[in-house]
Amino acid sequence: MSDRYQQLVNTPIGKIVSKQIGLPAPVKLERYERGQPVIDGPVLLGAAPGGRLAGAAAQVLAAVEAEVHTALEDDARSAAADAGLDAQVWSAETADEEQRFKALVFDASGIADSTELHHAYAFFHPTIRRVKASGRVIVLGTPPDDASGPRQATAQRALEGFVRSIGKEVRKGATAQLVYVGQQAEDQLESTLRFYLSPKSAYVSGQVVRIGASALSADGIDWEHPQAGRSALVTGASRGIGRAIAQVLARDGAHVIGLDVPALQSELEATIGELGGSTLVLDITDDDAPQRIAEHLLEHHGGVDVVVHNAGVTRDKTLGRMSDEQWDMVIAINLSAQERINEELLARQALRENGRIVCVSSMSGVAGNAGQTNYAASKAGVIGMVHSMAPEIGKSRATINAVAPGFIETQMTAAMPIATREAGRRMNSLAQGGLPVDVAEAIAWYASPASGGLNGTVVRVCGQSLVGA
Repeated sequence: MSDRYQQLVNTPIGKIVSKQIGLPAPVKLERYERGQPVIDGPVLLGAAPGGRLAGAAAQVLAAVEAEVHTALEDDARSAAADAGLDAQVWSAETADEEQRFKALVFDASGIADSTELHHAYAFFHPTIRRVKASGRVIVLGTPPDDASGPRQATAQRALEGFVRSIGKEVRKGATAQLVYVGQQAEDQLESTLRFYLSPKSAYVSGQVVRIGASALSADGIDWEHPQAGRSALVTGASRGIGRAIAQVLARDGAHVIGLDVPALQSELEATIGELGGSTLVLDITDDDAPQRIAEHLLEHHGGVDVVVHNAGVTRDKTLGRMSDEQWDMVIAINLSAQERINEELLARQALRENGRIVCVSSMSGVAGNAGQTNYAASKAGVIGMVHSMAPEIGKSRATINAVAPGFIETQMTAAMPIATREAGRRMNSLAQGGLPVDVAEAIAWYASPASGGLNGTVVRVCGQSLVGA
């Protein structure tokens, strides 16, 4: 349903009134449209002395044909030149007061102790108010576990609070992210940097993601159609978020196999039929469901490249009033079925090399929610499954990750009482609900064959919710 409050505060009178009385003023977010560039507007690239990631970032910015600016004395300037970028010189002292940037990208990997955090302050202090509407702030760092010693680990961990605070300050639909890039993982940065720079990440903010080294290469990838020649299974694909996931993966070139329960067969066939995909109708909690899924994928598609566990249900009651059936149903569909399907696909080697398993968790699994002990337990369990399975799946040259959506505009949220719905919409840094496509775009990023460096990670698609970690 439409967000009438957002429409109102973006009228000329609404802007004046909301500003005078301090009401949230959500702006319309820029979202991806086919054919548009990764980033439309100037990018300021900076680096702390001794960093190791400015070069990798510059290579990506060159690949997306970004307009890049750097300070004359900054380490990033030589990195930009090495990447073939004709970067413009930027100086806080001489810059036009009206100059704005679509993105600020800062390599903080060289920060070796807490005193050197001043380099981050020095880069952002004169520039943070120059970020355009729906702009991007991206900080690149070294995972604390990879640091050379306790002082560097301390300083790199401090970046998390720094970036999350920026996400709550920039406003106007802008976002902020921290990307930790492990040693020897510099060549795995491109997929993540493209996603975070682009409108595809419109509803993702305040997130910390870790990229590790991977033997899997994305050489020769078609960035417009990264899933070309690949097959993708999407459960719960007939409507809502599942439908959006199927649409985005098909847009990216995948042959989508949509799965849903018999009661939704007609909706499933209509949705997947529009995409030129195929369908599989069954209940994932059936005893033989994992076997039937694996056999279908092997027989009809020779295996599968992407598995998206989207199917899920809610049966809300406070714990003292919850029935056995309500508890068991939610755990079975949202968690146990995923475990069983994963185990069967891996045992049958139905998930191909460079395969992707992407799970849909929830902010309820991060922060909990009254009346949802069953749902929150299942979604927290999904996060646990991702973390615990990642090392083993990595040995099979595949990955498993999860997204945790916050308030997303769906039929379910439209049925909420208005007070609950409005609270859900406003209690995040972007002061609005997300759309199903926002979840789908994050899943497509994880599902990309270029995202081999992401394994065992969970990213919240929540507009930087004020609830949860």
